[in-house]
Amino acid sequence: QVQLVESGGGLVQAGGSLRLSCAASGRTNSIYRMGWFRQAPGKEREFVAAINWNLGTTYYADSVKGRFTVSRDNAKSTVYLQMNSLKPEDTAVYYCAAQRYTSHEYADWGQGTQVTVSS
Repeated sequence: QVQLVESGGGLVQAGGSLRLSCAASGRTNSIYRMGWFRQAPGKEREFVAAINWNLGTTYYADSVKGRFTVSRDNAKSTVYLQMNSLKPEDTAVYYCAAQRYTSHEYADWGQGTQVTVSS
């Protein structure tokens, strides 16, 4: 129903910045909230940040608050994750996901983009 494609990952030095993008297509009018998640090898997937699609209300995990900023461009159906002051512990595969009005679950997921922060 909703297709998501992440981009913008890569290798960056500690203290540097990256901006991730997540382009949505399909039935984008069904999106209530867009979320960013990450998963490191051997670790469980964890919540990073989210933004309500229409009103722009944002939410952040304590571990990234003050360093990461989530935003969206509704005209381009794209959500962004600006990551500043990156730390090695931020190394993970980052995924975007869409929560629909009809469900509390994040039902649609992107393929993920790798972020590696060197020390």
